[in-house]
Amino acid sequence: MAKIAFDELRFVVADDNAHMRRIVRTLLRAFGSREIYESEDGASGLEAVEAYSPDILISDIKMPIFDGIELTRMIRNPDGCKHPFLPIIILTAYSEKKHVIAARDAGATEFLCKPVSAMSLYRRIQNIVENPRDFIQTKSYFGPDRRRYVNPNYSGVERRSGDEAGHLVDPNQVSLEA
Repeated sequence: MAKIAFDELRFVVADDNAHMRRIVRTLLRAFGSREIYESEDGASGLEAVEAYSPDILISDIKMPIFDGIELTRMIRNPDGCKHPFLPIIILTAYSEKKHVIAARDAGATEFLCKPVSAMSLYRRIQNIVENPRDFIQTKSYFGPDRRRYVNPNYSGVERRSGDEAGHLVDPNQVSLEA
């Protein structure tokens, strides 16, 4: 396990609760981060992502204007956002399965429940940095591969094949200009 260079990472924290933003900012600073930008709703979160080009977005689900799920979908739109490969951590008090599935299906990279601990946030960031996930594009989804383990020997009915199932996207070969 390598030490993460937090001083080289930029974060955007989008949460309508000022107290929660302060907690996350304090944790990130304790890890060594110096560039932390905050937003209080989904619209200003998208603006911050576009303006500051963060390395990681940490977003709540329930926010005014548009929520964290909508924010994630907007970022994952390669035609509408300059940073569709941005790792996104959804940090929320809504831990029900339907919220986890909605975040995953929108393209969230990680999901974390409040109340947040320093160790759980660190581990999610560590996973993003040390184990970046491939991106998949299908007709209805663009985002990190939802499968965390790929078994090359699996040949069952849910095995990906052909264009229907989607294909891996190389971030270095994607033109993000409209």
